[in-house]
Amino acid sequence: MTSRTVSPALAFAVAALGIGLFSMMDAVMKSLVLAIGVYNALLWRQMVSVGLGAVAWRLGKSGRPSARALKLHCARGLVTTAMAVLFFWGLARVPMAQAISLTYIAPILALLLAAVTLGERVGWKTVVASIVALGGVVVVMIGQGREVPGPETLLGTLSILGSAVLYAVNLVIARLQSQAARPGEIAFFQALVIAATLALAASWLAVVPEAASWPKLVLAAGLATASLWLLGWAYAHGDTGFLATTEYTSFVYAAGLGFLVFGERVSAFTLAGAAVIVVACLYAARRRDIAQTSIEATV
Repeated sequence: MTSRTVSPALAFAVAALGIGLFSMMDAVMKSLVLAIGVYNALLWRQMVSVGLGAVAWRLGKSGRPSARALKLHCARGLVTTAMAVLFFWGLARVPMAQAISLTYIAPILALLLAAVTLGERVGWKTVVASIVALGGVVVVMIGQGREVPGPETLLGTLSILGSAVLYAVNLVIARLQSQAARPGEIAFFQALVIAATLALAASWLAVVPEAASWPKLVLAAGLATASLWLLGWAYAHGDTGFLATTEYTSFVYAAGLGFLVFGERVSAFTLAGAAVIVVACLYAARRRDIAQTSIEATV
C-alpha cells in the first residue's frame, strides 16, 4: 500500500522538477528537429528510450503483458507516434511558450472524450470551461496574427493543436492502460511500439545522425525517463488534484528555455491566452483523476 507520510510540499517540488525535466527535453528535441528533422530526431531518440524502458520494466518486476494490455500498448503507441510527430514538427516552427500554452486544451478535451467513449458524466462546468479555453486559443492565435507570421508558423500552430487532440485521446487510453499494466511495462512497450512504427519508414527517411547529435539524443531520452520516474514517485506520495497544478509550470519553463536557448520572446497575447486556458482547465478539473494518467502520456 502506498505511503502518504511524505510532506505535500516535497511531493509538489518533485512533481514540478519532473515537469521541468520534460520541458528541458522539449528544448533538446527542438534543437534536434532543427538539426536533423523531426523523423530522425524521434526515431533515434526512441531507440535509446527502448533500452531505458527495458530497464524500467525490469526494475518494476512486471510480468508478461496480458492480451488486453498488449492491445492497449499498441493503440496508445500508434496514437503517441502521430502525436509526437505533429507536436515536435510544430515546435520547430512555433515559440516554445506558445506551443505549450496551446497543448493545455488537452485535459478538457480528454474529459469530453471520456464522456463519449467511457460514458463519464460531463457537467455544465466542463462545457463552459471548454468554451473559455477555446477563447484562450483564439487569443494566442490573434497575437500570432498581429506578429505577421509566415505560413510555416500557422502550419506549426495547427500541427500543435492536432497534437493536443491526439493527446486527449492518449489520456483516455492511458486511463484504461493503467488498469491493465504496471508503469514499467507501459514505459517499455510504449517506447517499443513507437520505435517500431517509426522504423516502418526507415528505408526512405532514416539517416544515421552525426556523432555531434548523439549526446543530445541520449540526453533527451534520459530526461524523459527521469521525468517519468519523478512524476511517478510524486503522484504515489501526493494527492492527484493538488499535484495536477504542477503541469502548468511547464509554461514558465518553456518561456525561460525558449528565451535562453532560442531567443524567443513571449508576447502579451500568449501570456493572456495561456492564463485563460489554465484557469478554464483548473475550473473544469475539480475532480481531475485523469491527471494521474497524464504523467505517463507525455512524448
